[in-house]
Amino acid sequence: MLNGNIIVGQSGGPTSVINASLAGIIETAAKSCAGSVLGMRYGIEGFMAENIIDLSGESSAIIKGLRSTPSSALGSCRHKLKDTDLPKILEVMKKCNIRYIFLIGGNDTMDTIHRVTEYARQCKYELIGIGVPKTVDNDLYGTDHTPGFASAARYMTLSVQQAGVLARDMKKVDQFVVFQTIGREAGWLAAATALARRDEDDAPHILVLPERAFEREAFLKKVDACYKKFGYVSVVCGEGCKYADGTPVSASRTKDKFNNVEFGAMAGTSVAMMLHRMIAEEFGFRGEFQITESLPMCAADRAVTQDIEEAYLCGKTAVELAVKGDTGVMVTLVREQSEKYSCTTGTIPLSDVAVRAKPMPDEFISKDGTDVTPAFIEYVKPLVGELPKYTKLNYHPYKI
Repeated sequence: MLNGNIIVGQSGGPTSVINASLAGIIETAAKSCAGSVLGMRYGIEGFMAENIIDLSGESSAIIKGLRSTPSSALGSCRHKLKDTDLPKILEVMKKCNIRYIFLIGGNDTMDTIHRVTEYARQCKYELIGIGVPKTVDNDLYGTDHTPGFASAARYMTLSVQQAGVLARDMKKVDQFVVFQTIGREAGWLAAATALARRDEDDAPHILVLPERAFEREAFLKKVDACYKKFGYVSVVCGEGCKYADGTPVSASRTKDKFNNVEFGAMAGTSVAMMLHRMIAEEFGFRGEFQITESLPMCAADRAVTQDIEEAYLCGKTAVELAVKGDTGVMVTLVREQSEKYSCTTGTIPLSDVAVRAKPMPDEFISKDGTDVTPAFIEYVKPLVGELPKYTKLNYHPYKI
């Protein structure tokens, strides 16, 4: 039994399944906690402002409903934790008798909970802290994949698959389409769209991944080859693609609170826009670019059931670890070695995860850097699930 109150918060960008992790924490804590289960409104930033709610009073129906509700029910923030914040955080912890803290988020969130629990330890305040993984980017170190990635990958794959059918049929009007995915440092989402292909001419034809330096001439040469072969070109790019010298392809210089370069609408430009411009200027083609921004983070209608279940499991496991007295760790998903996909949980020290990205490994990327390998398809396919099969006409010629 946990003695003292519990606090849980959500940080960073949402996912379609982050609330399932919240439900896992609340439901498990309700059975294991002698105190109240509290929630941070708007993450650690709201906590410092003492914007705290009592989740113990929520009905079981509402908590159960969180499993299938997208976005961040508690609200989120992107506050860059400063050393000067730590005394205030500890003050609120003491005031509310909080002895257990759970934060659901990505790299920066794991850094936050790591620093908070370390500060509490230094101040000799008993506090157990457990991180729960979340990010659609799938770039969180130490876990096979992150809750939220599978649903976002399915969203992107279905979008590229369906947009690819449109692009193929409209190629006499628009000769190319560029589709941009989320992914500042890692191309997991862009790569996942390769699942959309069944036939050689299916979209996507070219992947532009942040893990590989962008080369303009090589890219345009590939575009030319694809157009000559298929009559249209489908390009999928990660938002964080850069040239060899580190310059963003988007040419953005705007940065967020964590000193990360902003991409997409926030920066007023994007990789998709720049690639579109390159292709149009080089070949005189007419084409489209499509940028989804936050849509893959909140598309509950495309959420993967398995993803929801794993997100819930991570929340549940976090509380079980706390009951045992574990602290300073993040819950991880561990893929079991078996013919049929199955996953269990593990842990990794928060100090190993904090502010550390996980790019795609080399064995998942083709030699020319514009596609994925069979090993990646084997990795991602059981996460995304079955995709629809669309019909193609045989185009039998009619003799006049």
